[in-house]
Amino acid sequence: MAVRRRRRGAAAPPEPPAHSGRRPCRLSGRRAGAAMGRAALLLLLLVATAARAGVSAAGGPEVHSLRGTWRLGNGNGSVVLRGEVPGCVHTALHRRGLIQDPYYRFNDVMYRWISLDNWTYSRTFKTPFDIRKWQKVNLVFEGVDTVAQILINNITLGRTDNMFNRYSFDITSVIKEVNFVEVRFLSAVSYAAEQSRCHKAYSIPPACPPPVQKGECHANFIRKEQCSFSWDWGPSFPTQGIWKDVRIEAYNHYHLIYFSLTSFFVKSAQQWSLEIESIFDVVSSKPIAGLVTVNIPKLQMQQTFSVKLQPGEGSIVLLVNINKSSAVEAWWPNGHGKQTGYNMTTTFIMEAGYQIEKFSKAYFRTVELVQEPIPGSPGLSFYFKINGRPIFLKGSNWIPADSFQDRVTYDTLWLLLKSAADANMNALRVWGGGVYEQDEFYNICDEIGIMIWQDFMFACALYPTDQNYLESVRAEVSHQVRRLKSHPSIILWSGNNENEAAIASNWFSIPYADREVYIKDYVLLYVKNIREIVLTEDKSRPFIASSPTNGLESVKEGWLSQNPYDTHYGDTHFYDYSNDCWNWTVYPKTRFASEYGFQSWPSFSTIEKVSSTEDWSYTSNFSLHRQHHENGNDQMLQQIGHHFKLPQSTDPIKKFKDTIYLTQVMQAQCIKTETEFYRFSQSEIIKGEGHTMGALYWQLNDIWQAPSWASLEHGGKWKLLHYFAQNFFAPLLPVAYEDKGVLYIYGVSDLHADRKLTLRASVSQRDDVYIFVLQTTAIAPFVSLDVGRIKGRFSDNGFLMTEKKKVVVFYPWEPTSVEELEESLTLTSLVDVV
Repeated sequence: MAVRRRRRGAAAPPEPPAHSGRRPCRLSGRRAGAAMGRAALLLLLLVATAARAGVSAAGGPEVHSLRGTWRLGNGNGSVVLRGEVPGCVHTALHRRGLIQDPYYRFNDVMYRWISLDNWTYSRTFKTPFDIRKWQKVNLVFEGVDTVAQILINNITLGRTDNMFNRYSFDITSVIKEVNFVEVRFLSAVSYAAEQSRCHKAYSIPPACPPPVQKGECHANFIRKEQCSFSWDWGPSFPTQGIWKDVRIEAYNHYHLIYFSLTSFFVKSAQQWSLEIESIFDVVSSKPIAGLVTVNIPKLQMQQTFSVKLQPGEGSIVLLVNINKSSAVEAWWPNGHGKQTGYNMTTTFIMEAGYQIEKFSKAYFRTVELVQEPIPGSPGLSFYFKINGRPIFLKGSNWIPADSFQDRVTYDTLWLLLKSAADANMNALRVWGGGVYEQDEFYNICDEIGIMIWQDFMFACALYPTDQNYLESVRAEVSHQVRRLKSHPSIILWSGNNENEAAIASNWFSIPYADREVYIKDYVLLYVKNIREIVLTEDKSRPFIASSPTNGLESVKEGWLSQNPYDTHYGDTHFYDYSNDCWNWTVYPKTRFASEYGFQSWPSFSTIEKVSSTEDWSYTSNFSLHRQHHENGNDQMLQQIGHHFKLPQSTDPIKKFKDTIYLTQVMQAQCIKTETEFYRFSQSEIIKGEGHTMGALYWQLNDIWQAPSWASLEHGGKWKLLHYFAQNFFAPLLPVAYEDKGVLYIYGVSDLHADRKLTLRASVSQRDDVYIFVLQTTAIAPFVSLDVGRIKGRFSDNGFLMTEKKKVVVFYPWEPTSVEELEESLTLTSLVDVV
């Protein structure tokens, strides 16, 4: 989100964190298939969304899940309970009845002690296989939140310090028939504070969030969900827990770790080619040769390659040409076509090993970020082409759906994402202060055509760049890009949220003489590390360093532009709570609006679940506590006051409900006005500004029950704004506005071809009047009905017809007939004239 909020700093443990043996560097490997010049390729993507490789022959790896019930205890042993894995401490305590719902009333502050304690997860498990048969056994954590020491049989395997990384520990020499595993967590709050204290050379702001957020300090010193330390729309719950899968993997010879698919369209050959990358842990001390067969039945494509795996971490990269005779159907965003996918099987048959069959879903699509000069305007364009077609991005910004990730189920994600698609959205920005979402999130977006602007998890802060921190970030970025790059829904990588703007606008009051230190850190982190890894790992989609940014102009200015909010370049974030939001002239005629918004309260039924009767007032302690944006409640009343009378009921609960209602009306109308302004600005340049090609309002969803910028309440209930979004994001949209006494009417279309307008009318008689039923195939402005010399009047005329059918009554002033009216009727609209 924009400059409306300020963020803070971060922290460290008593001893520096050690990392597991996995390194973030690019793996070496053998490339099979015809060499092709990449410069001639349109960037494009083919996606695999299958689970990890299935093994179809004896001798394959043994995989044993450690999900389920673990023992959970606090630092001094005074609290001991059962905790589910995946899960976290807060949800374990709640499920066992030891605490109330963390979201109830003031519990975000009352339960601060949970995050300040150091908790330990432990369990015993029997090894379900003969240890002697396996060359290597690993303990694998897909996600640890966050700072922990990992032990098995009282032997320390290593430490974790990054919520977003995957950790694999070699336990071959220490695993027994019966084993005791422990994950000893250190408070994320304590760790962040210590890391900040250890960074003595210079401060890295911001230190703490504004007091209104009731949050913790130094979030930027820990690789953890930044908003878990609080935000201006969410509570502070710095969780501890094993938040993703944990398992034992035993294997011989080699083991598949990552599998991805990306595609390219060779313009010169008018042919699709597919790059398949497989990354292995190779146990063998010698190279391993074998065959790989790729089969896509629907495209009548099967090819076999000879390959060789090198010892250590080795990769196989295959380049497959799709038959020209195959009619490949591309993946399209919601509202622009189908999300066609193809079943694909990749079979690995390696010498002295076992067969691996990888089942995946393949999607084809190209993506380009176009930044080029615009006639009649300084600066550059900023828009996306999907499969060669310019697409206006319509949508919102995504934040974590809950403070406790184990409560975010597939059904939760489906409800929220389907609601986005149902409101005619085709894009969401996964904001950089949350988490890289779970696989199911991206799978759903692939299926329903929601494009994803994917931030890396850095937001509204400056960050350290010491060696340990950079190593952790590099491992994180490498892992996440390999995990996610197969999804066609992801169309862009973005380095951070608002950190270019934070330096350029000097949010943190850094003396001018010290700026160079922070600029150097910025370039080191986002350009020389994150960007370098992204460009190495994924050549199928664009990368920008920040949002907002001036794009190529920022690059030209050394990656930090003087004004990242320049409307002639890149994307902008815009918030204005003082001016009347119905006044369209206050909005920037930008190239791409990636954040903008206004607050409202969630419905009373949503608030009622986490409050008591004494809280049901707009000025109650609860209402003030729940509002994390400075002066937010007053700003909503101010906007309401521009156009409505404030509620005056003497019944306090009715007055509260009426106020909630008006905040939602205000929010819906404000964002309608701003979004329609951006949509009709796509086709024009006025005073050098315009060609807007994206409108992503802040924000789609809520993390808890509180006032916020969201259009979907916590739990998924639609606010009035979301109903409005169905209309202002419609494929065909009429927009009217007044400027200096002149009424302007726009017809905005997302269609790929002009919609032919056909107006028809049927006439019938009812008593002494005649009924005209009009039907149209498209929006018809200024529809005029004329019956020549027949005297009389219509109930309506010269209207804008947005619905498919409209009924108009004709009142004759002298006798006539249906036949006479039909013969005399002339139907005209502005489309017939212009």
